[in-house]
Amino acid sequence: MDIRQFFFKFRGFTPIPFILIVIIFAQPTSTSFLRGLIFMIIGEFIRIWGVSYAGGATRTRNVGAPRLVTSGPFAYVRNPLYIGNMLMYIGAGIIANVWMPWLIFAILTFFGIQYGFIVNLEEEKLSHLFGEEYSNYKKHVPRFVPRLKPIKSSHPIQPDYKEALRSEKSTFLSFMAILLLLAVRMLWNMP
Repeated sequence: MDIRQFFFKFRGFTPIPFILIVIIFAQPTSTSFLRGLIFMIIGEFIRIWGVSYAGGATRTRNVGAPRLVTSGPFAYVRNPLYIGNMLMYIGAGIIANVWMPWLIFAILTFFGIQYGFIVNLEEEKLSHLFGEEYSNYKKHVPRFVPRLKPIKSSHPIQPDYKEALRSEKSTFLSFMAILLLLAVRMLWNMP
């Protein structure tokens, strides 16, 4: 197993050490909680928007996709789910209110490296599966920094928000658990 496959296979578990550190050392205030919560909510909305187009295939342990999705957020950026994740991790770091701005730098560095490996693996597979269609998509849609204007999708997809909410259940539960633990830390730290 190469490093790209390792990060892909364990992408749901690699944030655990970061989350534990954040919760253990957190010194949240009501201001940091509100600021971080905004990032986390935006991140989750981006994820729901992305999953509503990509479907439950985003939860698989196998690299690939049943179809190339170029609608919705994928018309602006190739990896909206990873952007959503990054915003959620940054939000948790802001809530923690510790080691700033170094914690945010560490989050961006670690997850930037991890997602760099994962995206490289996924792009290799998508190029193999979708050939010229994917190459053309890559030429017009950035990897991580969204375009201002969406591309026109050659295969428009209707979003399924109900299925997206069902698929995002575990992410949402993790989101709520982290918020609850950070809220407890905030109350614990209050004089």
